[in-house]
Amino acid sequence: MTLLWTFIVLLTFVFMEFVAWFSHKYIMHGFLWSLHKDHHIKDHKSWFERNDLFFIFYALVSSIFVILWGEAGFWLGLPIALGIFLYGLTYFMVHDIFIHQRFKLFRNSNSKYARGIRRAHKIHHKNSHKEKGECFGMLWVPLKYFK
Repeated sequence: MTLLWTFIVLLTFVFMEFVAWFSHKYIMHGFLWSLHKDHHIKDHKSWFERNDLFFIFYALVSSIFVILWGEAGFWLGLPIALGIFLYGLTYFMVHDIFIHQRFKLFRNSNSKYARGIRRAHKIHHKNSHKEKGECFGMLWVPLKYFK
């Protein structure tokens, strides 16, 4: 059972990269642009961005799976919730801490992967508009950014 749970956690984690890409491209840069656009503006006055509400949404989704596991006996609920949580934690560390330096950690990370992720995100933020964006992924970005 432990091996199966580990597999489900990892599968959920990997699937969440697709969910993040899809929601970033079609929801954040789509009908919920009003919540995401402050993230593309350099001179906003608050440390908190409306864009941070997306983190709260995913935390709620993860919590729902934990509740389903505990209350309804849905055994997949906990490993799915853990996969979502681990992806959210990784996303926060890569996006908010490593790339945007909301906390001054990981400043000297300079591996080829780190440079590629930063480069891809910089290209994404070059466009401050809803349309014509590129590179919506977080952990897996096109190979051209690693060259």
